[in-house]
Amino acid sequence: MKKIMITTASLLMAATAAQAGEQIQIVGSSTVYPFSSYVAEELGATTKIKTPVVESTGSGGGMKLFCAGAGLDTPDFTNASRRMKDNEFKTCQENGVKEITEIVVGYDGIAIAQSKEAAPMNLTRKEIMLAVAAEVPNKAGDGLIANPYHFWNEINSELPHRKITLYGPPTSSGTRDAFEDMILKGITKHMSVYTNLYKADEKKNKKYKKFHEIRQDGVYVPSGENDNLIVQKLAKDVDALGIFGYSYLEQNIDSIAAATVEGVAPAPETVQNGSYKLSRSLYFYIKKSHIGQVSGMKEYAKLFTSEQMIGDEGACAGIGLIPLPKEMRDHYRKQLADMTNLTAEDLTRK
Repeated sequence: MKKIMITTASLLMAATAAQAGEQIQIVGSSTVYPFSSYVAEELGATTKIKTPVVESTGSGGGMKLFCAGAGLDTPDFTNASRRMKDNEFKTCQENGVKEITEIVVGYDGIAIAQSKEAAPMNLTRKEIMLAVAAEVPNKAGDGLIANPYHFWNEINSELPHRKITLYGPPTSSGTRDAFEDMILKGITKHMSVYTNLYKADEKKNKKYKKFHEIRQDGVYVPSGENDNLIVQKLAKDVDALGIFGYSYLEQNIDSIAAATVEGVAPAPETVQNGSYKLSRSLYFYIKKSHIGQVSGMKEYAKLFTSEQMIGDEGACAGIGLIPLPKEMRDHYRKQLADMTNLTAEDLTRK
């Protein structure tokens, strides 16, 4: 299986290489990076178009660069492991990035992984939430306290006496955003001890920030945008768990294994059918004003959305991308052909 490592080249170098629209600039998600890089390499190898420069900046970091302006010194595409946010779309509009096309290329599962030397772990989403939240319910269940848990069996006596350490993505990461949505927001919104506090603060026109805040006492360790570094940490720390996209689990299956979530392991079929609960869509966004000014943008986007790349037997599936159903792939190919403009209203729909 082909393994793609994240580069450490700076965005400044990328911008210099791509000056005058001679080379496509792509930024964004570390999860989408392996697939985007594969497509870029294929484009460069099979056409006369210069191989696009792909940088792993995290979804949030990529959006910030993409939305900074419409000049040719800004990225042409940004990858994301979660959808563009309302405030990012607004920033784009304010900075002259008026026309954007949104494409979904596939699915991904957020893997909770560990060393193969560790005993198997099965966790519920609530147990993961109680491990990572900054504030958790007190024993009476009528208030919140600073998270006291440092061993898994303190959360559930049936779990092992194993130190809680989670290596995960930083705040700039779309994987972090998706993890917070599915684990913290997704669980706490069903727990009255959180929702009552949230409603009380809502009446005061305040946002209860700790409703989905990750603890900062060293148990959750932000580990940068290079998910391969988390894989390396798991090899050295057998008690630890790591949080990253499914493709990195697939690429490193010789040294790491998935913890199951509510009895289900991440796999293409469990992500597609929804039985694995930590699943999300993967995106890229096109700066339409650069088309015609930067050589090869349409060709790159067409190649990325082709059956050759994202089909059931496509090259990206071979390195961990979980394909969309055929009708959805066709839908996004049409969206690309029409260069459909993303709207603020689109972002309010699921």
